[in-house]
Amino acid sequence: MQRYFACLMLCMTLARYAHAQHTVQGRVINAYTKEALVGATVQSQPSALATSTDQAGRFTLSASQPQETLAVSYLGYFSQQLPVQGQPLVVALVPAASQINQVVVSASREAQSRTEAPVAISSISAQVLHDTKATTLDQVLNKVSGVYMVNLGNEQHTMAIRQPIGYKSLFLYLEDGIPIRASGDFNHNALIEINQAALKNIEVIRGPASSLYGSEAIGGAVNFITLAPSPVLSAKVQLEASNQGYRRTDFSVSNTLGKVGVYAGGYYAAQRDGLISHSDFDKLAFTLRTDYQISDRSKLTTSATWVDYTTDQTGGLDSTRFFKKEYSSPHTFTYRQVEALRIRSTLAHSWDAQNQTQATLFFRQNAIGQNPFYAIANVSGNPRKAKGEINEDAFTSYGIIAQHRKQVSFLNASLIAGISADYSPATYTARFLDIDRSEDGTYTGYTAKDSLLTHYAVDLLNTAVYTQAEISPVERLKLVAALRYDRLDYAFDNYLPPSSFTGAPDKTDGYHQFSPKLGLTYDFGKSNGLYANYSVGFAPPQITELYRGVQAPTLQPSDYRSYELGGWWSFWQQKAYLDLSVYQMDGTNEIISVRLADGTYLNQNAGRTRHRGLEFTWQASLVEALTLRVGGTYARHWFRHFVERGQDYSGHEMATAPRYIGNTEITYKPLFLPGLRLSAEWQRVGRYYMDPANSETYQGYHLFHARMGYAFHGVEAWVNVINLTHELYATTVDKFAYGKSYRQGVPRTFTVGLGYQFTAKGKQL
Repeated sequence: MQRYFACLMLCMTLARYAHAQHTVQGRVINAYTKEALVGATVQSQPSALATSTDQAGRFTLSASQPQETLAVSYLGYFSQQLPVQGQPLVVALVPAASQINQVVVSASREAQSRTEAPVAISSISAQVLHDTKATTLDQVLNKVSGVYMVNLGNEQHTMAIRQPIGYKSLFLYLEDGIPIRASGDFNHNALIEINQAALKNIEVIRGPASSLYGSEAIGGAVNFITLAPSPVLSAKVQLEASNQGYRRTDFSVSNTLGKVGVYAGGYYAAQRDGLISHSDFDKLAFTLRTDYQISDRSKLTTSATWVDYTTDQTGGLDSTRFFKKEYSSPHTFTYRQVEALRIRSTLAHSWDAQNQTQATLFFRQNAIGQNPFYAIANVSGNPRKAKGEINEDAFTSYGIIAQHRKQVSFLNASLIAGISADYSPATYTARFLDIDRSEDGTYTGYTAKDSLLTHYAVDLLNTAVYTQAEISPVERLKLVAALRYDRLDYAFDNYLPPSSFTGAPDKTDGYHQFSPKLGLTYDFGKSNGLYANYSVGFAPPQITELYRGVQAPTLQPSDYRSYELGGWWSFWQQKAYLDLSVYQMDGTNEIISVRLADGTYLNQNAGRTRHRGLEFTWQASLVEALTLRVGGTYARHWFRHFVERGQDYSGHEMATAPRYIGNTEITYKPLFLPGLRLSAEWQRVGRYYMDPANSETYQGYHLFHARMGYAFHGVEAWVNVINLTHELYATTVDKFAYGKSYRQGVPRTFTVGLGYQFTAKGKQL
């Protein structure tokens, strides 16, 4: 009897204890991307119990009494307090655009606070991408101080980050930390291959990043970070159209079931009957990504992106056509066609709190076919004839990047070590064209000849090892030292007899480089700090620069040494901040593209160059509904030593190098009408010289943009106006022997859009 009574009392006690436990469960996600936020802090009231979200954004809190509210916070996001109503909870945090202390991953390939990275790095958040509704990437990238992405039409582009506007491979474009194209195989225009609809955010490193990413990361590295699967079922579709003949449809669906999450999304865009004749294009981009949470310590992420792109290709306008607004193109048949496939699979494993490893296997298959306008040259003595070419550049890549990070308690140190290998066999074929020309200079048609201008193959192998050490010898001070060794080998096989047209004879070339970096950050507290760094970047000659034709002199690798000092300061109770950097970068053997009298280009080493500038961003939210951002750069780029065809340009400023680039934006989100957003943006590109002789300048331009959007219960509508004042401007102007070439800027353009986003509220834990 006593035994029975004891069991009964024990059961009653356990039942009472179980009844007294009140459990709150939920997930924390990004309000815009619907991704899980890992490591968010969740605190309940009145018990004051706290926990952090796991790899899937989940949290669980148990208390002996009912909980009334939850306080949820995450670095770089607005904190949120909400009542405990319904189970489980889905908490959507909004990114805080006015906070400087964002989480970045591009500075070390690991997640860290921006204030711990001794580099000039900016993050374009999911909120900015969402609010801007950009039809081209320049509309968001040009919000970053020190960045000028030049819109050449139909998502074609060139770039200027701590460099003049140019077409050289001085900027490294990454997708989730992996180069979009093979290094050494001409990555200009690589952003054609980005799936804009699948972007979570964009990080921009200004200045050399070769100590981590290798060659071509000279002026900067731009890392496009893709969306991860959402922890709950979500789907989106949106439609856009403009008065300039642009149409676009975005679509996506995402969900997580158990340990597996899936994201699928992309867009189709088309241009018809635009301002300039013969400027149509079509693009289909699609991304499929799966995340498999193998365990609490291991995660496998696999993604594939496919891009199919075709565009008519138009060149610049001469002075007469530009200023008279005669936008008929002299090129009626030129085109560019791109087919690109990228697949990557990353395994990340945490051995313990001090050791983490990640390894990525990647595959690329890329083909770029062209009938390029810039290869057309008039035939001397026959005004009705010209010559050109059809070419195709293709490569296939097989690569691996592996990295291990170890934390050491001594001096709060950490060590990163990694290896990289990229084998990319490539082919290039160019066929001669006989082109007909009308009396007014229009290229009306062509005949493809049997003769091959160029036909070769190159086996490209890029191998590298790198390491980065961080220590904190005293509180608030962090020192960073990094070193990378790259080896780039070319094995060139010319299928044709070598000549000035067919290319170089069979040969092998090898380039190697040590790229060091030294940096420090000091945190004064209250979001105030400074950083300094010294870094080295390099760029070997590209395949086409080395082997296509033998009229160019032997090219040497370009080498750059950068010195940089900057900091961040917070004001008015962290409602405003200033991000500032000053730099000097000295280049040796910089490869310059020189336009010849017949319209073709010649590559030359420039001797020595110097680039010096100041970049700043000031952002404030003095009242909750109003945000102001002012950003810009003042820089000079000049030749310290450069001789071109007997002409000494030493001391001259480099061509197409604006001294001032600025971007200012004010955004209003009224509290009395949640979901409404209004913004106005001013973009300024200053004057620059058109040629290295500094004989004539282009005065630059001012542009004004306006955006309005309203979202309600998942439905969103918006209107964007680009170039509100309908200013006549050129995105870039070049001067050469027989005239000037103006690339027409976007006229006043109205884009209207309508979208719907569905997010499940169910119990999908």
